[in-house]
Amino acid sequence: MKNKIINNKIVVANWKMRLSLKESLILAKKMKNKFKNFKSGEVVICPNFLSLCHTKNIMENSSINLGSQNVFWEEKGSYTGEVSPGMLVEAGCEYAIIGHSERRKYILENYEMIHQKLKAVLNNGKLVPIVCIGENTEERKTDQRDFILTDQLYQALSGINIVGEQQIIIAYEPIWAIGSGITIEPAEAKYAHKIIKLTLNDIFGMQVVKDNFRIIYGGSINSRNVKGFVNIEDIDGLLVGGASLDEDEFYKVAKAILK
Repeated sequence: MKNKIINNKIVVANWKMRLSLKESLILAKKMKNKFKNFKSGEVVICPNFLSLCHTKNIMENSSINLGSQNVFWEEKGSYTGEVSPGMLVEAGCEYAIIGHSERRKYILENYEMIHQKLKAVLNNGKLVPIVCIGENTEERKTDQRDFILTDQLYQALSGINIVGEQQIIIAYEPIWAIGSGITIEPAEAKYAHKIIKLTLNDIFGMQVVKDNFRIIYGGSINSRNVKGFVNIEDIDGLLVGGASLDEDEFYKVAKAILK
């Protein structure tokens, strides 16, 4: 794994299951060309599993890093359809998304599973985990957000041992905003990120959080609304969905937040 700088801001493109293998490779080539002179922060793209190795080959001699949309909690075994941290490293990944809200909703992935996946990634030592948390519409309406975020963090992170320069990225993605076109108000995002940082401080202590954690935002971010998130304290980057499927749009988002 490349030497990461914890103070760097980061933008992560999650292509989800939106693109075929052919479409993924076409977009990867466009991304490489678009970002060829881009020197600020870190840029990560997360294509589907089938596209990882091919995308890694395309991204040779590029500043763009590769990430996975998911990972399993064991390295080997009788786990049909799963992909281990070691396999992802072998495919060229440096990051792995864990517990995305769509997996929590559609695959019924819970925070016990997320906790096990996080441990596996940290034990592997060559991937940076991107752990997703966030409240749904009902939880927001009933003013449960603070409790939900704190509870999710404790379930995912309690008992985790961070060694040396290991990194963990926390992605706050309010479920009600994902793919909806509705973006959280920057002031509300700032407050949520403050709650997350305070909770992390309670679990690990301020110095570990400062040295080993980044907190990023995800939820209907695009070039039209990204400026509202540029200078918000405790927002260290973005997890981008739909806007990452177009190289020009994604470049504008990355340029705004990583300037």
